[in-house]
Order: sequence, then structure tokens, then C-alpha cells
Amino acid sequence: MVGLPSGKLRSVDNVALLFHLLGALLFVAGIVVVGVAFEAARRREQSAEIALLLGLARIGVLLAVGGSLLLAVFGLWLVHLGGFGYGSGWVDAAIALFVVALALGGLGGRRPKQARRLATRLAAEQAPVDHELRLLLDDRVSRAANYGSLAVVLAILVLMVFK
Repeated sequence: MVGLPSGKLRSVDNVALLFHLLGALLFVAGIVVVGVAFEAARRREQSAEIALLLGLARIGVLLAVGGSLLLAVFGLWLVHLGGFGYGSGWVDAAIALFVVALALGGLGGRRPKQARRLATRLAAEQAPVDHELRLLLDDRVSRAANYGSLAVVLAILVLMVFK
């Protein structure tokens, strides 16, 4: 940013920070919506209720995806503006943890997506919850991946605060 008055540079930093924080809020809000909707769906006995709640989780996924894009783009821009360098330990750790969180979230979302499709079909047929749907909702690997993703996101938050 050579040649820019310091006031302009400050403005650019503030814009980048604003959108980075907006991305963080959307990302975390999306994760919360997904988690609450999924856990509520697991406790329901009617296929229509499960389908509705897992449909709501799709909105959370959209929030998380949009937030993750803002986080990545503006976070990398902040690193550039701040002159921290991509070799800084905390920057590398944050990027690696972010990739891990996204991978775990993607892995953990497979069974709930299958459960939503099955619940929607069962609801359309006015059929009760079957054993296959219950197995999809109670899949331990998916739940572990989702909770692991949440733990990694919390670790990123701690890293960002105490860097």
C-alpha cells in the first residue's frame, strides 16, 4: 500500500476487518443453526418434523458457506495488509485449522443430508420414521465429525484472540 495516505490505509484495514468479522459471525451462526436443527431433528418422532428441521439446517449450511468465503478472502487480505506474512505460525495454524474444520463439517454433513432426503420422502408418503432414518440421524461418525469441527472452530477463535 505504498503511496496511500495513512488515513486511506486505515480505512482499507477497517473494511477488511469488518467483512472478516461479518464472515466470522455468519460462519458461526450457520454452524449453530445447523447444530440446533440437527439435534432437534434427532429428537423428533415424525418424519415430517425431521424433514422440516433438516431443511432448516440447509439454511445454516448456506450461512456457514457464505461466512467461510468472507472469512477466507478477507482474512487473507488482512494478513497481507498487516504485513504478518504467510509464514507466521499463528497464520499457518489458523489456515490449517480452518481447512480441517471445513473438511470435518463436510464429512459430518453427509449423513444428515441423506437423512433429510429420506425424511422428506417418508413425510411425502406419510410414513413413520423407519430404522434407516434413525440410523442416519444417530450416525456416530457424522456426529463426531460435526462436534470435532465445532471444537476446531473454537480453537481458531482462541488462536485469533490470543495470537
